[in-house]
Amino acid sequence: MTTHYEGSEDARRALDTYIKLLRAYNSVTSRLKRHVAQHDLTFSQLGVLETLLHLGPKCQSDLSEKLLLSSGNITTVVDNLEKRGLVKRTRNPADRRFVDVSLTEDGRALISGYFPDHAAEIVAALDALTPEEQETFAALCKKLGLANAG
Repeated sequence: MTTHYEGSEDARRALDTYIKLLRAYNSVTSRLKRHVAQHDLTFSQLGVLETLLHLGPKCQSDLSEKLLLSSGNITTVVDNLEKRGLVKRTRNPADRRFVDVSLTEDGRALISGYFPDHAAEIVAALDALTPEEQETFAALCKKLGLANAG
C-alpha cells in the first residue's frame, strides 16, 4: 500500500516508508504474539525475563529504560511476573531506593527453555531477508531510532 497523500515528493516517500515499516512491524509482531501467548506471556513480560536471563538482576528503572516502558508499566509487568513466581524483588543493599528484580528458579527454567524457540521463531520471521539485508535493515533501524530518540 502506498499513501494517497498528494503532498510533496519528500512527504509521499516518507509516508510510504512509514506505512511499510508499520505493516512489516505488525506482520512480524502478529506472528510472534501467537508464539509468546502459548506461554501466557506478554511481549513486555518476555522482555523482562529475557533481559534478566542474559544480563542478570536489574533494578526496575534500568528495566524500564532498556525495554522502553514507563515506570508505571514496568511496575505492573514485574508485579504480574512476581505473582506467577517468575521473578522476585529485593531492595538494593547499596541504595535502598532501588528495587532489584531477579529471576526465580521457575522463571529461569521458563525463559531458558522458551527462549531458544522464540529466537528460532524470530529467525523464521526474518528469513525473507538475506543475512546482508538483515544487517542493513538493523543498521537503518538503529540510525532512525537514534535520530528520533527523545
